[in-house]
Amino acid sequence: MSETTSQQRPAALIIEAGRTERHYWRDLWRYRELLGFLAWRDVKVRYKQAVLGVAWAVVQPTIQTFLLTFVFHKLARMPSGNISDSQYPLLVLAGLLPWQLFSGAFSGAGNSLVSNSHLISKVYFPRLIVPLSAVVVAFIDMLVLLVIALPYAMYEGIFPTWRMLLLPVFILGTMIVALGAGLWITSLTVKYRDFRFISAFLLQIGIFVTPVGFSTDFLPNWRDWLALNPLTSMVEGFRWCLLGGHTEFYERGLFLSLAVTAIMLLTGLWYFRITERRFADVI
Repeated sequence: MSETTSQQRPAALIIEAGRTERHYWRDLWRYRELLGFLAWRDVKVRYKQAVLGVAWAVVQPTIQTFLLTFVFHKLARMPSGNISDSQYPLLVLAGLLPWQLFSGAFSGAGNSLVSNSHLISKVYFPRLIVPLSAVVVAFIDMLVLLVIALPYAMYEGIFPTWRMLLLPVFILGTMIVALGAGLWITSLTVKYRDFRFISAFLLQIGIFVTPVGFSTDFLPNWRDWLALNPLTSMVEGFRWCLLGGHTEFYERGLFLSLAVTAIMLLTGLWYFRITERRFADVI
């Protein structure tokens, strides 16, 4: 009888100083269902009441593809390299895939804590889950665009090769870059709401300093400098995988980008964890 009673008792909740700090990463795994719930909620809210629905994830990149093709290929006369002039939009589209993933995660993470202030101020959970859910939502948007990009590449005569097997590596790399930058902008936005406008301004500039509309193959003297932008290697990696090797991949630039990514992620986590304990007070 006593054994049955003990089995029916709920688990004891132990409250002690410093417990959340010691078990933070374990709690992050325990609350993984909340991560999925927040991501799925944002996806439904974004597309459920939209007139275009999921098509909006395709319409916007399509317009950007043609605009960037016109600016860089028609006006700036950037060479197309090993691909034909008619395939230049595919070069731009392959660069837009990681850019859309980054920009969606970056902007979503920046507003994530503020838009979920009712949860932050009332319920305990690892706050890192909120910007992580923004990265997941951006990843889903990118998959929708990828489903469109692959048939378009085959229509232009470029078929998948073994390089496609490495595409998940560059997708993960882009998500890590987005998370590192997103943690900084998330933490700063909670305290200084002006960063909501600063983040939009940074994205407007970033699409031009990231080789989305052009290839770095024809800028040999600038490749190391461009690689300091960690998205540069991710864009080149996407193109190398999707375009069947029609573009070159700069290995040295990858190491530079990985170093910058590691610094950005580690410092972002450090600053986020320092400011996290005050989120409920200032949000």
